[in-house]
Amino acid sequence: MRIFTALIPIVFILTWGCSSRVSFDNGSLSTGWEADMLGDGFESRYVDQGTDYSGPVRSAIIRHSGECGDSLRRGVLYIHGYNDYFFQKEMASRFADSCYSFYAVDLRKYGRSILPGQQMFEVRDMSEYYADIDSALKVMASDGIDSVVLIGHSTGGLTASAYVNDRKPARVKKLILNSPFLDWNMGPLMEKVLIPAASWIGGWIPDISIRQPQDSSYAESLLRSGFGNWEFNTDWKLKHARPVTTGWVHAITSAQKKLQRKADIQVPVLLMHSDKSYLGADTSLIKRADVVLDVDDMEKYGPRLGRDVTIKTIPDGIHDLILSMPDSRENAYETMFCWLSNGNLGKYK
Repeated sequence: MRIFTALIPIVFILTWGCSSRVSFDNGSLSTGWEADMLGDGFESRYVDQGTDYSGPVRSAIIRHSGECGDSLRRGVLYIHGYNDYFFQKEMASRFADSCYSFYAVDLRKYGRSILPGQQMFEVRDMSEYYADIDSALKVMASDGIDSVVLIGHSTGGLTASAYVNDRKPARVKKLILNSPFLDWNMGPLMEKVLIPAASWIGGWIPDISIRQPQDSSYAESLLRSGFGNWEFNTDWKLKHARPVTTGWVHAITSAQKKLQRKADIQVPVLLMHSDKSYLGADTSLIKRADVVLDVDDMEKYGPRLGRDVTIKTIPDGIHDLILSMPDSRENAYETMFCWLSNGNLGKYK
């Protein structure tokens, strides 16, 4: 992931404070279902997740009903990535039309869940998100769904993998990863020296601020107002990256290392990624490549996730495959639904 402009003077880019002990509860519904901003049959509700080191936190659950009736017992739960939230209406409709109840979660400090005064995207341990996922699965169970496909994109793919690996939830039967963030996309010095140093510091002093490059090319490649095809709230999915913290680096790195070394995901996994990564400025390539992560890292670490991992390449796909150009996007959907139907795609294609 292209994030840091400078880690060498990390201890000097500083606004730290003392951290307090984290306190979590199991999540309690704080609102009933209400019409969601996405319209067209979308509903959402909030879950009170107690307090953490920054104060009160909440998550949001979004669901979409299709034409298959209210008696479905299988469903999808989608987890967004970093600097993101759920807005992919087409994906929800495609699953609902294929007779999957569709749900998504806006994790704490993201999208619908942001509370006034919070630092967006802040996290110090990826397990902080487990309560948000637990709450969504409980709501799905109360709706009669006992077979869940968990889908995670980018950092959401890291979160989903860590969750299934650690929790081994009985209701989650399959895991789909859309360009998962399994390793940093940096040069050797950054990956082997500076990021480990930032991660170590983040375990002790989590509030050191680290600036990110102000490159908006990926956002512009998605937005209809740029050179893309989509619309989203740019107050929640920012065009220009905000600073991250050493605590965030520590959370990401720790989760990655655990999965790389000793993952034991026991459900079938489908991992999809583009056929290429690209870090240049050519807009025609930006629209047909992963400009955020290194696809070779996904090929390297994907097979280590569990006992049954299928890896599929989506030619000309972008980082969020289901926001790709129409041909690649359709390929991604066909791959997912074929795999869900019979799981018989072959391990590598």
